[in-house]
Amino acid sequence: MPAYQYVALDTAGREKRGLLEGDNARQVRQQLREQALLPVSISEVERTEQNRAGGRFTLRRGISATDLALLTRQLATLTRAGLPLEEALLATSQQTEKPRVAAIISGVRARVLEGRTLADGLGVFPQVFPEIYRATVAAGEQAGRLDGVLERLADYTENREILQSRVRNALVYPILLTIVCIVIVSLLLGYVVPEVVNVFKAGKHQLPLLTRVLIAASDGFRQWWWLLAAGVAGVIWGTKRWLQNPNNRRRWDHGVLRLAIIGRVARGVNAARFARTLSILTASTVPVLEALRISGEVVANLPMREAVAEAAVKVREGAPIARSLGVSRLFPPMLIHLIASGESSGELETMLERAATNQERDMDGIVNTAVNILGPAMILVMGGIVLLIVLALLLPIFELNQLVH
Repeated sequence: MPAYQYVALDTAGREKRGLLEGDNARQVRQQLREQALLPVSISEVERTEQNRAGGRFTLRRGISATDLALLTRQLATLTRAGLPLEEALLATSQQTEKPRVAAIISGVRARVLEGRTLADGLGVFPQVFPEIYRATVAAGEQAGRLDGVLERLADYTENREILQSRVRNALVYPILLTIVCIVIVSLLLGYVVPEVVNVFKAGKHQLPLLTRVLIAASDGFRQWWWLLAAGVAGVIWGTKRWLQNPNNRRRWDHGVLRLAIIGRVARGVNAARFARTLSILTASTVPVLEALRISGEVVANLPMREAVAEAAVKVREGAPIARSLGVSRLFPPMLIHLIASGESSGELETMLERAATNQERDMDGIVNTAVNILGPAMILVMGGIVLLIVLALLLPIFELNQLVH
């Protein structure tokens, strides 16, 4: 029985929104009329989500990682408690406070009620449930261990959200500090400096070189600030268009990996994603080649993703995973050694999880060190710029004092 989102008006003319299940839209309209509501619009959840992913511009194609982790944890807890799958889905949809999340879960439940598997129901919303999610659920259903697989998925989604939150939180301070520096310098050049230098321009003696440079910079900024803003926007837009070309993206990502600190962070984040994803897939009895393919898709760096694809070809020919990944020399040596140890001992899942934890720990240390260095560095740069502006304003005053004496 499909799920439908509706917009209706009550007897007082107030708008009501909600979700109802029915065999078709006509039946849903009848249910609304029985509730003394006037239907305005009714749309099937599945079609609505397909339209979102089918080319329409929208800022919310999927749901947040936090919402995905929460609903996965709730579903895992309910199935572990022995509730039938359709009841667990119903309870999860009723538990969430976000209408769109509830609508998506109801759409999945409608497919399950039709006799399809949970993986098939999730496949209706590919923009919400990534391929690793659907493949893991399918493997768990085939093995009869859906509750355990959902527990692993809940841990995976929560750990990934924690990792992303760490990176975002680490970048907040440098980005905020950079924005403040740009705003302060712009205010000085656009408003403060012109008011002060008008006093100096009235004099007939030549101003110091630093003061003249500051006046020229201030005049140029006030006159051409819009051109500067357009240039920055053009560079950002052009860079994004340039990176859409796979060859350009490959060269860019290669360059990122060569950078001292940024390269280590990029390598560590992608290696941790790969190891964590491969760990949960192998633990869920997903075939190795399929697990490698899906794990490669979560790697954002293109050369590292291509290295995983090349490793999968070698594994198909009978080579070990560790040796196949080590050929590219793009993945951290510790990750390769732990995978090799897991393959030889038969504990690949455990070693992959340990490798992911080690990479995340190393990344935290690198990011914290970089932030601790970048913050004072930005303050020093800002202080140097302000010092130059102050000197440029004070030098004419010093020269006037010397002339007076």
